Amino acid sequence: MKTWKKFLPDVVVIAVFAIISFAYFFVPITQGKILYQHDASAGVGAAQEMTEYQNRTGETTRWTNSIFGGMPTYQMSPSYQSTDGLSQVMNAYHLWLPDNVWFLFAYLLGFYILLRAFDFRQSLAALGSVMWAFSSYFLIIIAAGHLWKVMALAYLPPMIAGVVLAYRGRYLSGFIVTALFTAFEIKANHVQMTYYYLFIILFMVIGYLVKSIREKQLAVFLKATGVLAAAALIGIAINLSSLYHTWQYQKESMRGKSELVKKDAANQTSSGLDRDYITQWSYGIDETLTLLVPDAKGGASVPLSKNATAMAKADPQIQSMIPQLYDAFPQYFGTQPGTSGPVYVGAFVLFLFILGLFIVKGPMKWALLAATVLSVLLAWGHNFMGFTNFFLDYIPMYAKFRTVASILVIAEFTIPLLAALALKKIVDEPEVLTKQMKFVYTSLALTAGVALLIALFPGMMEPFVSDQERQMITSIQGMDGNTANTILATIAAMREAMVSADAWRSVIVILIGFALLFLYKMKKLRADYMVICMAVLCLVDMWQVDKRYLNDEMFVPKSERDMPHQATSTDLAIMKDKSLDYRVLTLASNTFNENETSYFHKSIGGYHPAK
Repeated sequence: MKTWKKFLPDVVVIAVFAIISFAYFFVPITQGKILYQHDASAGVGAAQEMTEYQNRTGETTRWTNSIFGGMPTYQMSPSYQSTDGLSQVMNAYHLWLPDNVWFLFAYLLGFYILLRAFDFRQSLAALGSVMWAFSSYFLIIIAAGHLWKVMALAYLPPMIAGVVLAYRGRYLSGFIVTALFTAFEIKANHVQMTYYYLFIILFMVIGYLVKSIREKQLAVFLKATGVLAAAALIGIAINLSSLYHTWQYQKESMRGKSELVKKDAANQTSSGLDRDYITQWSYGIDETLTLLVPDAKGGASVPLSKNATAMAKADPQIQSMIPQLYDAFPQYFGTQPGTSGPVYVGAFVLFLFILGLFIVKGPMKWALLAATVLSVLLAWGHNFMGFTNFFLDYIPMYAKFRTVASILVIAEFTIPLLAALALKKIVDEPEVLTKQMKFVYTSLALTAGVALLIALFPGMMEPFVSDQERQMITSIQGMDGNTANTILATIAAMREAMVSADAWRSVIVILIGFALLFLYKMKKLRADYMVICMAVLCLVDMWQVDKRYLNDEMFVPKSERDMPHQATSTDLAIMKDKSLDYRVLTLASNTFNENETSYFHKSIGGYHPAK
């Protein structure tokens, strides 16, 4: 009975997580709709032949003819009998919740396990979980259909929880948790996310090493390290089949060493992707402000016409002249080729992170700060090419992965973790606010103050119109110079209004959080009530931003995704040929960036992220 009461608060928190996860997707669930995800839809096309073969024979094929003239299926739907049991354990961990719901639930539960490993009380751990799980990028990748990435990110915090447990002297718990979630993590099959988080683990291990040396507990550190190494080996061993085939596969893909030398040899890496390809999606230096203000660079690459704040600044006269004008311009005006949305960690969460840099003591703080700075610098990619080149040339495996902006997942972990550690410090030692209130004001100035500057002077985020957009307007036949300038000025004003409005929003969120801290300092608010209010504040703040990029309108009837492509008369004519040795070349669209052809035919082209 006592054991049950001990774990009852944890059970309640887990139930609340399930309710929150269902609530986010409540409308589409009740309507029986599913999420239309680009990558998932593309995957249907690529895997169609493989699926038909399995339905017809009951067997799994390791080869498909429907994409790139023929390729292995190891990176399409990797499944091995050796991990069937592990899959059942994973389903139990997700509480057998439906798709999308369990993604969000796994985010919440994973970070909760991590914070409990840090000995957080349940309410604080739940708050920290909200701070982590609702970071915008994590919802954006659900919308995009990057499901392996979703799973990999969801299992990383509990895997790191095992590391924390071991170094805190709980060897058996650390061993079990590390082994289990290492197996989960590798099974998720997104090597890039796992690789990025190894940087976090490295910094944390260094932090624990420094702590053990200071406290003359090096033997404890070495014992914990041995326990973790053994646990990691078990997690790896369970997935050896998958790891072996992935390793063999990558050598034959564009991530392997090329036998050809390109004319632009400087653009090549020694054993990975081209530098331009790796850094094509690089976060802008000023774009880093989206951590604080989500629309600092306009948000997502969706039409301006879909933003009410922007449309309030639209010129009706121009709209009457060119009705579809505002559909042609995206809200996003950063330097990336396009984006599904910004990386926003929560304005108040960032405030707490800055505060944590002042009030949290010990090597762990410096480890988290170092990892944060590293991720930001590497996310800049070609905007900070000297640093990027060093990693491409000298850090093993770094050149294997593209879209360097995604390394901000490190900051999305370290920022809420240090923010949570700051709150734990405040709750455990209330006097810290009285003794170090100057640091609270400093954190306020560095977050709300910066957001206020952006709100008052949104022009600091310019240019609001790119050179390509200027050329597009001026090249319109019959467009005179005055009209072109008016259109461009209007577009700039619309985007500027979006930036200002979102900056004001961040200011308000931070001030509300600051007020809660101040009331707690003045003993007008109990710690538990403060934590609950902060959880609501962070949830409402981040929920509203997330709904911009993953909302009910993105859900469709299941039939639309199961049959995403309709056969044309040409398709039907080609399909009469039942032989295995023909191939179809599509030139009507991007040959190597579409899977519509693969849905019906044996295609020369196709799309796959690991091609």
